[in-house]
Amino acid sequence: MTVSAVESLHIARRLWCAIPAAMPAGCVGQTSRVLTYSHCLHHLRLSSCRAFTTRRARTAIHPRRMSPQVPAASATKEDGAKLPSTAGQGSRPRRASEQDKQALVERVDAFIFDCDGVIWRGDSLIDGVPETLDLLRSLGKKLVFVTNNSTKSRAGYLSKFKKLGLNVTAEEIYSSSYAAAAYLESIDFPKDKKVYLMGDVGIEEELDLKGIKYLGGPGDADHKVELKAGYAMPHDPDVGAVVVGFDKNINYYKIQYACLCIRENPGCLFIATNLDAVTHLTDAQEWAGNGAMVGAIKGCTKKDPIVVGKPAEFMLANIADAFGMERKQICMVGDRLDTDILFGQDGGLSTMLVLSGVTTEKELLSPDNKVHPDYYTDSLPDLLSVKQAVSA
Repeated sequence: MTVSAVESLHIARRLWCAIPAAMPAGCVGQTSRVLTYSHCLHHLRLSSCRAFTTRRARTAIHPRRMSPQVPAASATKEDGAKLPSTAGQGSRPRRASEQDKQALVERVDAFIFDCDGVIWRGDSLIDGVPETLDLLRSLGKKLVFVTNNSTKSRAGYLSKFKKLGLNVTAEEIYSSSYAAAAYLESIDFPKDKKVYLMGDVGIEEELDLKGIKYLGGPGDADHKVELKAGYAMPHDPDVGAVVVGFDKNINYYKIQYACLCIRENPGCLFIATNLDAVTHLTDAQEWAGNGAMVGAIKGCTKKDPIVVGKPAEFMLANIADAFGMERKQICMVGDRLDTDILFGQDGGLSTMLVLSGVTTEKELLSPDNKVHPDYYTDSLPDLLSVKQAVSA
């Protein structure tokens, strides 16, 4: 029970008033009464602190008490069988059993795959992926490959798929670079307006295919700002949208140009391909992602961007319309909780997390994690076990 400061004061006063009757004669002078009153408050504060410290210690020993989303009951029945999936309800994440994988493949008609961490890691193909994709195609499943990486266009990613020996068509690839161009097309972006681009050639190529005019991009990589008295940096008043994608050559010129367009051009849109905190430029460590670039522009404009990549609704709606798929028939497979799995859950899809990329099992099972997929497994090729069941 917590004892508030006011309650402590009232209790101390009552004790103080009772002291004369409890103390021997001659010991109830003014000084004794003041000292005893101070001691009463001191002991009450100590008791309150000890009670609070004890509660914290108990919580540390039993962390489940802190999170109502993690049930204290076991996640298995008495006979050892797993309970039905309750993803999104705060249940403990469920590792997919052979029966789960079989039921999933039978239930859905299409799979949406994230690429990095699911299909490949960096420039290395994950073992068993080609056979898994071939199996799913043989079962009549539609396959779509999505990525928040905007540095390449769909044509650029098609080249990477081919280089890795994967049989994929350009129509099956959906990158955030394409999503940016598709969004501008969907809102009938005015032909007399331009896009200022913070990003790489992938977005440039997709804007070219849509016939959308732009400036900036890699061409502004070497631009510098020379500050001097009375200098005002010029910008194009015809820029109607600023698109921010991953840009490893970001500089102050680009930040200021984007800031001026958004703040000073009436109705100028602020569009982000994604908000990923980190990315994998090498297999040695994590690198700052597009969230860092978007954060710079958000900070100086005090505006939130329109996000077109995962987990935004636009990307999923565009994919579902393009492929004529119902969401309940789709399973999202990814390696990130905050983009891939959230993307699927927000869109009403089935979800499966693979541990071959960003998210570790420790992070997934942490009481602090609130995003739970329907199932999780070590890697995409774990679905190959379904082949044995089909053959049998």
